[in-house]
Amino acid sequence: MTTTLCKGCGDADEVASRITMAFQPIVDVEQGTTFAHEALVRGLDGESASDVLASVAHENRYAFDQACRIVAIRRAAVLDPPGLLSINFLPNAVYVPEHCLKATLATAKEVNWPLHRVIFEVTEHEKVIDHNHLVSILSAYKAHGFLTAIDDFGAGFAGMNLLADFQPDIVKLDIGLVRDIDTNRARQIIVRHLVDLCAQLGVRPLAEGVETIDEYLTLRDLGIGLQQGFLFARPAFESVPAVTWPAS
Repeated sequence: MTTTLCKGCGDADEVASRITMAFQPIVDVEQGTTFAHEALVRGLDGESASDVLASVAHENRYAFDQACRIVAIRRAAVLDPPGLLSINFLPNAVYVPEHCLKATLATAKEVNWPLHRVIFEVTEHEKVIDHNHLVSILSAYKAHGFLTAIDDFGAGFAGMNLLADFQPDIVKLDIGLVRDIDTNRARQIIVRHLVDLCAQLGVRPLAEGVETIDEYLTLRDLGIGLQQGFLFARPAFESVPAVTWPAS
């Protein structure tokens, strides 16, 4: 099936034929369940996300962004992983939110993937040219029933300004705040305040990059129930990895 695309997105199906996905679980440590799986772009021979992104020409970013959505949803429909599906998107590759959702909506309908089972993540590491445009994108996605997340929070360009104008469903704390948090008092204080802020805004905090049991326990004690990282599972190429639950 060739998806109907908006002008400027190029041939996303052609780009999609040259990429695939790995999947990494996001777990709810309080419930002992898998909350979601993040789709991470890979080359067909297992090339890393950074290698794939480095090969994307600036003028082809529209098609690439659309292709990632298409492949993530199609692959998830085959694997049917438990929980939600989290997809990263490039905000600067979205010019009219409603038009640039056409491929996503068509693909979800094609494979019967419910829209409420999709989280769209925007990373703070990409410099957003138009802040108001990003808010309009996230608002449009939310209106369609998608969940939204700010990735790498605390390490990039958006920060508190974005959170003030739009409250996503999830805020993913950057790995820099997570690493060695069990021994770093400053990080503990910052994360504790971020958890309180999220609670007041009705946003769920998520810690990514969790690698040790001590990090996991400290984050759990600070009130972060959603966690992701090598401690639980590494990304699995075109498959869903088993979750390792640490003893606590």
